[in-house]
Amino acid sequence: MNLQSDLAQRLEEKPILLMTHLVLGYPSFEVNREVIRQMADNGVDCIELQIPFSEPMADGPVILKANQDALARGVKVRDCLEFAAGMAAAHPGINFLFMTYYNIVFRYGEQAFLDHAARIGIRGTIIPDLPPEEGADFHARARAMGLAPIMFFTPTSTDERMREVARQGQGFIYVVARRGVTGAPTEMDAGLAAYLQRCRRATDLPLAVGFGISRPGDVAMLTGKADMAVIGTATIRLVDERGPGAVGEFIASLLAA
Repeated sequence: MNLQSDLAQRLEEKPILLMTHLVLGYPSFEVNREVIRQMADNGVDCIELQIPFSEPMADGPVILKANQDALARGVKVRDCLEFAAGMAAAHPGINFLFMTYYNIVFRYGEQAFLDHAARIGIRGTIIPDLPPEEGADFHARARAMGLAPIMFFTPTSTDERMREVARQGQGFIYVVARRGVTGAPTEMDAGLAAYLQRCRRATDLPLAVGFGISRPGDVAMLTGKADMAVIGTATIRLVDERGPGAVGEFIASLLAA
């Protein structure tokens, strides 16, 4: 079953799905392992595994620091791939996706990266700085291998641009809720509601809304307007402040909204 079919099946049983995010190797792979266990045990559907990069242009200060600290600790791409293989095997009910920046993929080798991801059970790739104009071949190869290339809609996208972007995507569309980087809060207003309606008209793929989604009320406001809520900075901040043991209760509260 491909990612899109899996999400469609889950949406028959849930009003909204949840995707979470962590930076591999931050604060350690041991903590990552416990955080993923708690996420899996409390109903998360997808998890972004971010391979750290020195200049994560779409990420706000919390995730930027996590990337820098992981690199400072000596985390390598091969460490991330090995860890991801173990997690995919341990949690077959979770859709794991690699999130990183194109320089990592380029240096590793596009085909080698796709081959490795497919072999260990990764379901898709999220590469924010690879636009459709430059990534068409990469995205086509990913689709052919059963790896969903996740594309982005942004508030500045025209309707035509959305349709063009969606044609290269698979699995779901990552809807950036507002301008800027990750981390700052997002409020549901008439502008965001209209934007989500435009997104819905542009594609049949499920819509996953991220950037500034961090509270049960945020998930509740998206229910009925989107298919999946994306939680990123909030979980990393929670682990920093209260440790990995706080993650399970937090995830459960989001899905109970």
